[in-house]
Amino acid sequence: MALTLPEIGRLAHLARLEFAPEESEQLLTELNGFFDIVEQIRAVDTAGIQPLAHPVAVVAPQILRLREDVASEPDQRSANQQNAPAVERGLFLVPRVIE
Repeated sequence: MALTLPEIGRLAHLARLEFAPEESEQLLTELNGFFDIVEQIRAVDTAGIQPLAHPVAVVAPQILRLREDVASEPDQRSANQQNAPAVERGLFLVPRVIE
């Protein structure tokens, strides 16, 4: 699929964009380059290849290198709630905004 300059002009009009002629030509070149890449990807034979739900499925036997999920800051809830106008059981109380 290749675009032409009139099609670029029509798309620009629909998007309410205005391009100078040289900008339209540059955009045409870039978009057609993008469509060429898409066509190359479509040309790859993927028959018999299972789709992946997530790329990690390829490296499942390997252990993911994630850091341990450990709290690194002290609990300062009570210090943060000292200036609150109303607190109940460790939660901020706020006025009701929706009836």
